[in-house]
Amino acid sequence: MSIQKSAPWLERVEELISILEGSTIGELELIEGGTEIVIRRNPGIVITAAAEQLMTVGITGSEMPTARKGRPEPQGVPIIAPLTGVYYAAASPSTPPFVNIGDVVQTGQVVALIESMKVFNEVMAEVTGRVIALVGKNGDVVQKGDVLLRVEPV
Repeated sequence: MSIQKSAPWLERVEELISILEGSTIGELELIEGGTEIVIRRNPGIVITAAAEQLMTVGITGSEMPTARKGRPEPQGVPIIAPLTGVYYAAASPSTPPFVNIGDVVQTGQVVALIESMKVFNEVMAEVTGRVIALVGKNGDVVQKGDVLLRVEPV
């Protein structure tokens, strides 16, 4: 696909990128007409425009695994990555993980960390329940919206 430099949406994306370069904003989502643009300031992350056009800049990070073939995906409430970054199951390599399969978590309990732009962001359980699946792999890059773990409400 050939992208014309004079395309108005491309000029708009370039303008937004230059504005973000001098700010502390880590992610920007813009929806205009039938086009959705997501810009993330993080190495290895994609800049995309969805609709009829699709442009990828940079190297994509590793993606979270989806349901394994032949096995049904575990049920339960997914705990979703609120932003893109590196997923950590524990506060440090020498401490135990925040949660294990079978643990009961409370609403608001920290269940993981996501490092984005050298800032560690806590991921909290949105439901009270028992952890039934750990989907994310410690140290992997996760995208906003990826399932990190699943909780069966109690």
